[in-house]
Amino acid sequence: MMEDHYHHLFDETPGYLTVQDRDFKITEANNRFKEDFGDFHGRHCYQVYKHRSEKCEICPVEKTFRDGQSHSSQESVTCLDGKDISVITYTTPVRDENGEITSVMEMSTDITDIKLLQEQVKQSQERYRLLFEEVPCYITIQDRELNLIEANRRFREDFGDYLGCKCHQVYKHREEECVPCSVMQTFNDGQVHHSEEVVTSRTGEQINTLVYSAPLYNAAGEIQAVMEMSTNITLIRQLQSQLESTGILVSTISHGIKGLLTGLDGGMYLVNSGLEKDNTQRIKQGWEMVTRNVERIRSSVLNILYYAKEREPNYETISAVELGQEVLGVVESRASENDIVLKSDFDSSAGDFSVDPRGMRSLLINLMENALDACRVDKKKTEHQVALRMKGEPEHIQFEVDDNGIGMDRETREKVFSLFFSSKGTEGTGLGLFIANNIAQAHSGSIEVESEVDKGTRFIVRILRKQAH
Repeated sequence: MMEDHYHHLFDETPGYLTVQDRDFKITEANNRFKEDFGDFHGRHCYQVYKHRSEKCEICPVEKTFRDGQSHSSQESVTCLDGKDISVITYTTPVRDENGEITSVMEMSTDITDIKLLQEQVKQSQERYRLLFEEVPCYITIQDRELNLIEANRRFREDFGDYLGCKCHQVYKHREEECVPCSVMQTFNDGQVHHSEEVVTSRTGEQINTLVYSAPLYNAAGEIQAVMEMSTNITLIRQLQSQLESTGILVSTISHGIKGLLTGLDGGMYLVNSGLEKDNTQRIKQGWEMVTRNVERIRSSVLNILYYAKEREPNYETISAVELGQEVLGVVESRASENDIVLKSDFDSSAGDFSVDPRGMRSLLINLMENALDACRVDKKKTEHQVALRMKGEPEHIQFEVDDNGIGMDRETREKVFSLFFSSKGTEGTGLGLFIANNIAQAHSGSIEVESEVDKGTRFIVRILRKQAH
């Protein structure tokens, strides 16, 4: 009676049950198996299940005969009607009274619907992965420590494969977090935040980006990570109206111009009062003030003109040494006012080169004034010096301007030639070095910058001797 009961359970099990001998022949099978696969007597498992003439390469029944353990696998089998179904298979040994394995029971469960759902999920994941990879902007996924845990193809191409690194290290080459940080704001309040940033690619290119951050939640409704999407808007910024930019420029430097005019008034007063009192020393002092402030005004106006209207250089052949001496003469009084030692080292055999004299003069004066400002605002040293060096090479003339002022970190170095970027706060217009770099490029030349915080800065200018014009 008990045997009939177990046989009934065997037959009615809602899956495929078979018992196989060591030759993989099916000796018993339940009703579900018979319905879907037909007659099994004297046939091998692989003949019935897969319509093949040889044993499967990886067979869980064989493994169970070999080690006496239960095994599992996923298989694709074919029913009598030709329908392919997916099954998950489990095997267990059947032993005799002596504990010897006489056969193996195999149970297979139809998981076709589950496999179909898995395939649909996989396709959906691949589709969203493709969208993530190919979207035409920079996308990163960041954790609470601002580590990059995912990044799309566009980001990897422009910034490198830096998963695990901090966002600010990759985007801005700095160790400190940005303040404010859109990602951290989203972690704190779960809201979407946006900002505009300037980042640096792995090739050194400055990129303006519009940044949006959005929360990513886990199953418990907690913010697990934040997605940051950055759109490259560099071209938009570059195409901004020249008139609008000039207006910003004029507004930015108006305070400086006002100060120069005040200095000019003071010098004129000294000259006039000196003439009235026949005081030669007073006249001299006033005239020096007038000359100095006129020169500063002239330099500022030239910068505005260079920015407001792009122009081709007006080439002339001039002496490199004479140009260097002229530039030193312009900045000498300002260096003296601030107790900064001026040094020079000119290659007397450098000879001539073909340049726009006004442009090259403006380039070098801008670099020298930047160096003087770097020394003037440095309060950590008691002595400061600025040097202008020049040497002639067969194909080009090289100028070097170096100082022992405040220096720059990597982020500042990378932005130093950007329009309106200044590390001097309200004292700088952010125009001088931008203009200097434009002049160098107009001469098919280059400016390199070497700098270290608290140690100083060196600008290296290379200009071809003969221009292709």
